[in-house]
Formats: sequence, C-alpha cells, structure tokens
Amino acid sequence: MNINLTKVISDIQSKVDFSGAVYVKNKDKVLVDESYGFANRSDQLANNSMTRFGIASGCKLFTAIAICQLVEEGKLSFDSKLSDCLAIDFKYFDDNVTVHHLLTHTSGIPDYFDEEVMEDFEELWVKNPMYHIRKLSDFLPLFQNESMKFPAGEKFHYNNAGYILLGLIVEQASKLEFSEYVQKYIFRKANMKNSGYFSFDSLPSNTALGYIDNPDGTWKTNIYSLPVKGGSDGGAYVTVEDMTNLWEALMNNKLLNESNTKKLLSTHTQVNENGYYGYGTWIKKRAENNVPKFHVMGYDPGVSFHSAYYPDSSIKVVVCSNKSDGAFDIMSGIEEALQSTNTL
Repeated sequence: MNINLTKVISDIQSKVDFSGAVYVKNKDKVLVDESYGFANRSDQLANNSMTRFGIASGCKLFTAIAICQLVEEGKLSFDSKLSDCLAIDFKYFDDNVTVHHLLTHTSGIPDYFDEEVMEDFEELWVKNPMYHIRKLSDFLPLFQNESMKFPAGEKFHYNNAGYILLGLIVEQASKLEFSEYVQKYIFRKANMKNSGYFSFDSLPSNTALGYIDNPDGTWKTNIYSLPVKGGSDGGAYVTVEDMTNLWEALMNNKLLNESNTKKLLSTHTQVNENGYYGYGTWIKKRAENNVPKFHVMGYDPGVSFHSAYYPDSSIKVVVCSNKSDGAFDIMSGIEEALQSTNTL
C-alpha cells in the first residue's frame, strides 16, 4: 500500500483538533494505531490505544446481535409482537409493532429524543434528571404514553426508544440485566476485554471523559448531558481494538450462526439513495447490488464515533473521539486515502 495513512490522519487532526484514538486493521496487519488529545484535560492524561471511549448509538449493533442470539435460541422471533414480548402497557401504540420494526427503525412508536422536535439533548433532563436514569425501565416515562408517529412499517425514522424496548425484551427473554447479557454473550465471546457499560459516577481507569467545547474556548464534561449509565440505545464504552474484535467475531459467525449473521447484515430498509439499514447497522450499497461497507456511528454531547467493515478487503476502521465531532472527518479521510490506492 503506497500511502502514509498516519500522515493523512495527522493532517486532519491538526485541522479539526481531533481528540481520540484511531485503529485500522487489514486482516491480521495493523495499519494504524494512533491516539491524540486528552482523556482527562484537567490532569493532562493523554488518550492511548487502550483508552475506553463512549460510542453513543454505535452500540445499537450490540443490541441487535443480542436479539438475533435470542431468536437463534427460539426465545422470540423477528415477527414477535411487542405486546407479546413485554408485559408493559403502551396504550397508544400500534398492536402490529414487531421486533423487526423496532430493529429497523420502522415501528412508528414515539421517540424520547426526537430530533425533529428537540435540538438540544440536554433539554431532556430538565423534567427527568439524568442522574435518575440508571436502568432501561427508567426511560419508559419519557415515551410510554405518547402517540404513534406513523403506522408500523410505513417508513424509516431513526428511533432511540425502539432500541430501549429491544433492550427490555432482551432482559425479559434472558432473565439478565441488559448490560450483563451483553458482557456475557457478546463482549466475552468477541474478546472485548476492556469494554462495558459503565456509570459516570464510577468509571474504571483509562476511560476518556467526554468534552463539550464552547465557542469562547471554555469547555465542560458531558456528565450532566447524558444518562448516568448507557443502555440498549447507546452509551457503551469500548477500546478501538475491542471494536475491531467485534467486527471480526461477527463476520466469522462467532456471535451468530451464518443465517442470522446474514439476516443482521441484510438491507432491510432504504434510508437514502445508497444508504440502507440492517439490524443495528448502516449499510452502503452500490447500484450493481454489492455491499462495499457496513458501518456504525454514534453522536452524543462529548462523543463522536465511526467504525466500518469493508467486506471486499476485510479492512476494519475504528475512530473514537471524546469530543462532539471529529470522528467523521478522520473516517472520511481514511476512506478517501484507501480508495485512492484501490485498497477498498
């Protein structure tokens, strides 16, 4: 490969002041393992390759894998109705909402954070303080008694609440707390030794704090912007290497059998011209019907994350940042550089 990826990344980092870690692996060869900025600005603790980063919605993929595992075990099906999976009253919800609808953001149920209605994620916590949100059921009052947005299956509309319900389904079907289930059946199986769902008030060592930068140069951490502990719609912490291990385990059918791996990675709903959504993952698809890229992403105040698997080359890219933006710029630069040498 006639390209200096590290220089490409470094040039972008200096322009956007990227803070985080970047990892690129081609089969068994690590092409990039670089870190920038501080995990803790106050104490000037630098980010490194073993730093744990929040990945926001990037972990919807874990929730989808968990659901597929339970389907594999015969504990539910993709066609199972929400009303049959949870003993919770949703009096305004469509009776036709299924697990498949929730996985593909086509359920039409109300979301607790609807970007069409609310611009600032922090507005959520005025009436429902974030320090009370520690388990999945704590999210229910935020959307349980709201009306449907549209009939189930009508269209794609990105929905966090749907993934909260999927997490509750995992808990009911497995009899385990959601984070325990993921730790046991996904992280351990995928050799993700340093990843987990951690509470803001008891973070383990070498975990990056998320930073929100203000226009005047001041900053604050994101501890008052997000729930205390992440759940099935977002908020896990991973290292860049652990996320690479997740892609490898998934693509080698170590988390699901071949049939369910294909099901998870199928284009279930179209989002835009070349963009589709599978189960918990975004999929890019070319006109000739081949798939050059599976990817996940996450954005929260103080968090930006992008990761992709390119099936033609088996290249895996992970970009974790503890700032509200920057990951997309780095990811785009890497992709452009790899495409210029026909590596992807």
